[in-house]
Amino acid sequence: MNTEIHLRPVTRDDLAVLATLNNTGPEMASTFGWFGWTDPAGLTRRWEGNGLLTPDSGHLVVAEGEAMLGLVSWHRSPQGPLNHSWNIGVGILPEARGRGVGTAAQRMLVRYLFAHTQVNRIDANTDVTNVAEQRALEKAGFTREGVLRGAQFRNGKYHDMVLFSILRHEVPVE
Repeated sequence: MNTEIHLRPVTRDDLAVLATLNNTGPEMASTFGWFGWTDPAGLTRRWEGNGLLTPDSGHLVVAEGEAMLGLVSWHRSPQGPLNHSWNIGVGILPEARGRGVGTAAQRMLVRYLFAHTQVNRIDANTDVTNVAEQRALEKAGFTREGVLRGAQFRNGKYHDMVLFSILRHEVPVE
């Protein structure tokens, strides 16, 4: 893996690639990231409104130099009336998979969120059969917490998901 991997805000030029990732089918989005066709202009409308960065959620491009490798995202997950955590996700383009990009991107996103928000917990979940993502989360410092039975509807049926988390004190301050 090249050390030039970094996160950056989504630009207008990125939107076509992201639309392709979301609307080409499971061969591009992966079996675990394909939830059916979506509004192809919806992403552009949201980007024009807020740059895909809000107080409750966000998207950043995973890049190597100028080349887009994928996307990381997060959204608010309530943890009671007084606080919340972030739930994160990652989507890596097929040509960048299998070389540690997802692990590096999730590690960078965790550090970014702990540095710029007050949450104490970040979690992620993935399909029980997505062994590659489970390994990536563990390499990024996440702890496996358990299985969420029947938690995600995808491709005509419900799937079990594995829940992972990382706490603020588990991430070294840079």
